[in-house]
Amino acid sequence: MVGTVATDWHAAARPGARIGAAIEVHEVIGSTNDRVRDLLEATPAEGMVVVAELQSAGRGRRGRSWTSPAGLNLTASVGLRPRVAADAAVGLIPAAALAARAACRGEAEVDLKWPNDLVAPDGRKVGGLLVEVASEADRLRHAVLGFGINVNWAQDELPADLRRTATSLGALSGRSVDRAGLLRRLLEALEVEIASLEAGRSPLPRYRGACRTLGTWVTAETPGGPVVGWAAGIDDRGVLIIETDTGSVAVTSGEVVRVRAGAVT
Repeated sequence: MVGTVATDWHAAARPGARIGAAIEVHEVIGSTNDRVRDLLEATPAEGMVVVAELQSAGRGRRGRSWTSPAGLNLTASVGLRPRVAADAAVGLIPAAALAARAACRGEAEVDLKWPNDLVAPDGRKVGGLLVEVASEADRLRHAVLGFGINVNWAQDELPADLRRTATSLGALSGRSVDRAGLLRRLLEALEVEIASLEAGRSPLPRYRGACRTLGTWVTAETPGGPVVGWAAGIDDRGVLIIETDTGSVAVTSGEVVRVRAGAVT
């Protein structure tokens, strides 16, 4: 049974930990990412977590709007000052994605779709993430990692235009999911992933192993037109390599509008 369940988000706090020692909770906020960015700019601290039941100006990749009904899902952002060079920031997206996948897998089978989606085995979207960084020269000043996960959204309550392409952890598992428990698992996994990245271990090999995009026919919609072909790999910069009829094409997450399974017919 899925549906709205009151959540004590502070139960997910991790006293003494680098990430999530305290959690700031809002019933309504413009954007959790914006709030965390403001906190990072105002203080030398890191590891702050902001959770909201409802965002009035939530956004996803490429500035797309992102909405979620109150009381059903997980909308949270984390502020970090990763101890890596600016050119190593490419590892933040796969690290955050792997952490989110690990947290979700405590409830249902979830994998990754390049570049930043969490998906069910049949490809329906369960959630996504948005990583925003600020850097100076070759130094990474800070990073905001935003997560949006469909948790207890019943399948028949999803917007009609999303029911065939989206789902939730509760709909997949057939039971109500403890959102605070999910958040705590996410923060724990994220701390492990960030420490690994800072130690010089790239998350990309494990990301490739969990990415359902690879080894499939895809259409990548870009401002220059669709790129159709076989998703052959992800290079060390996080760029998707598509083998087309005319050769290999490298598609970056910054230029792609959308990646979907199958070829244009």
